[in-house]
Amino acid sequence: MTITGSKRLSQLGSAIFSEVADWKREVMNQGVDVIDLGIGSPDLPPSTRIIEAFVQAVQDPSHYGYPTSEGSLAFREAVAGWYQHRFGVALNPESEILTLMGSQDGLAHLALSLCDPGDIAIVPDPGYPIYSASLVLAGVESYLLPLRAEHNYLPQLEDIPVDVAAKAKFILLNYPSNPLSAVADRAFFEQLIVYAKKHDLLVVHDLAYSEMAFDGYKPMSILEIEGAKEVAVEFHSLSKSFNMAGCRIAFLTGCADAVNALKTLKSNIDYGVWGAIQAAGIAALEEDMEHDHSVSGVYERRRDVFISAMQEAGWRITPPKATMFIWAAIPKGWTSRQISREMLYRAGVVVIPGDAFGAEGEGFVRIALVQNETRLLEAARRIGDWLQTLE
Repeated sequence: MTITGSKRLSQLGSAIFSEVADWKREVMNQGVDVIDLGIGSPDLPPSTRIIEAFVQAVQDPSHYGYPTSEGSLAFREAVAGWYQHRFGVALNPESEILTLMGSQDGLAHLALSLCDPGDIAIVPDPGYPIYSASLVLAGVESYLLPLRAEHNYLPQLEDIPVDVAAKAKFILLNYPSNPLSAVADRAFFEQLIVYAKKHDLLVVHDLAYSEMAFDGYKPMSILEIEGAKEVAVEFHSLSKSFNMAGCRIAFLTGCADAVNALKTLKSNIDYGVWGAIQAAGIAALEEDMEHDHSVSGVYERRRDVFISAMQEAGWRITPPKATMFIWAAIPKGWTSRQISREMLYRAGVVVIPGDAFGAEGEGFVRIALVQNETRLLEAARRIGDWLQTLE
């Protein structure tokens, strides 16, 4: 018997990520010291307070039974307190918050809980791969919404065909953006909520990078907009903001009906987040409310160091206002995949080709600031030396 897997598996995600991983293994097997600026996994540990809370919780026997699928009330109350503190948004812990095993977990399952096969959802291009992959899993048709530099990577809502808007169940957006590092202001979110109400569709906002912003900029929650909770939900994660990526803890907030739909689905397929990790999550949120425990400063310094060095090397890059990523237009004459491959094989630096995030990403690469400043300077030096060989 030959097992080939379902047809939908071939439609999941981007083969480029696997291809880049293969390139990296080949180069490392040659003994090259590879600097990996590919995957956005934080290189720093959580704070001492978070680790101590986790250690204490691990020793508590009560955490070794099944957790509740919606998350402990204590964690959801901490989320509500943090949202009030950070955004001025009041949330009901019982009905407007759902604990998740990472935001990718929730994003992967949302369409299954809200849509039926044949429905339409609007997702960004470029966009984080799970946005489109989740629709494949649910049998939902995707309408790809182009995000382009000439519009500051904001969607032109008026260009969405009327019949698409009428049929769509939700529109998914992400500001600050992965991979684009683009940001949106209050005026845009107000326009988006008006648009959603006009067309009777849910807004799904991925706010995983709200605590990684620079130059005094403070990203907002879409739920700050009056009436947003009627038509919007928002994903948030502790992975990047608190260096807890491996812990797999996040949450969904907003429209109670949508939150309940995902909660119902999740209650049938898993038992939620381990209680000890939720205890660590509570510590993270409480520490942030008490001391503004932000990682923004670390990434702002890394951004400045790396972009300055790249400019000296002859590659001019627009500094992002937020996230741990740099979205860089590549020199003319290359495709995104070609330059990414050559940068790894010739300079030993991993970046991700822009077309891994959709067709609109061609002509760009995504660079993750997940190494310390010394390693980032070394990466920039290697890239600069390689670029000089092309002149």
